[in-house]
Amino acid sequence: MRTYKRARIPGATYFFTVNLAERHGEALLTQHIHVLRAAFQDVMQKHPFTLVAIVVLPEHLHCIWRLPPEDSDFPMRWRLIKADFSRALAQTEPISASRVRKGERGIWQRRYWEHVLRDELDLQRHLDYIHYNPVKHGYVERASEWPHSSFQRYVERGYYPENWAAALDVIDLKLDE
Repeated sequence: MRTYKRARIPGATYFFTVNLAERHGEALLTQHIHVLRAAFQDVMQKHPFTLVAIVVLPEHLHCIWRLPPEDSDFPMRWRLIKADFSRALAQTEPISASRVRKGERGIWQRRYWEHVLRDELDLQRHLDYIHYNPVKHGYVERASEWPHSSFQRYVERGYYPENWAAALDVIDLKLDE
């Protein structure tokens, strides 16, 4: 069995994508956004990190974290956030035999994707990706319309204009016959 090795750099800034086990169907994360928010706040209080940016969609989320200078333990933080969120919900999801053996719920995918941000340009590109994601997935026409995002915080700071990332209007060109 191959072991996945994560880049663990104390004080680094990371981009994450975290998915629900079932990517189709129930909008669990947005329906229970208050539970997810509480899970983040609880873990951030006990194991501090800076939440640089976030977008929460119905079945996945993207975020950027900056860890404290002497700390690289983002896996522990994700484990705690996922566990806090899962414990707060009624157990209605199907659970595989392997998850039962490990005492796991069937809400989250076991793995998640992380990327160490290398420089300011890399950070900028990932901020744009996060904030454009609800438009990309067709949930809204403009990034400013999605309520589960750090976009408005960035608008207030002057980082983005309010009308940034509006979906492109499709122009119907009719050719003369």
